[in-house]
Amino acid sequence: MYDQPRPNPATPAMTFDQMLERVRYEGAYPTRERAGQAVHHVLAALGRQLTGDERVDLAHCLPVEAALTLSAQIPETEHLTGWGFVKDLAARTGVSPAVARWDTGAVLAVVTRLAGPDLLARILRRLPDGYALLFGQAELRRPEPAAA
Repeated sequence: MYDQPRPNPATPAMTFDQMLERVRYEGAYPTRERAGQAVHHVLAALGRQLTGDERVDLAHCLPVEAALTLSAQIPETEHLTGWGFVKDLAARTGVSPAVARWDTGAVLAVVTRLAGPDLLARILRRLPDGYALLFGQAELRRPEPAAA
């Protein structure tokens, strides 16, 4: 009885309007429209970098509108570092790297809360170095193999 699928899937922890308000607060944006632009640009950029089950699981945590933005992107074959992600976002949106970094931090702070610690850890393991800071997490160095 308990292992049968439920007729209604779980709903995300917040609506898209709530997500926009949270990003607006995090980024100190003057309008919801500006927060919405940041959400769209950052999630599209993340959708180009994230693959596998982590991409699917993250989409399930997001409000539908945000999940569509993330999952509509075709993942790129070249994975960018965290700084490369910011520079690519700046180039695609026509803003300075500082503004792109600000937008990234504001959006990913909310995404971090929606994803939770376990999924976030899986996402960070899949992405190259430099993304932990973008998600507001400590950047831990990976141990290097000992030289023989």
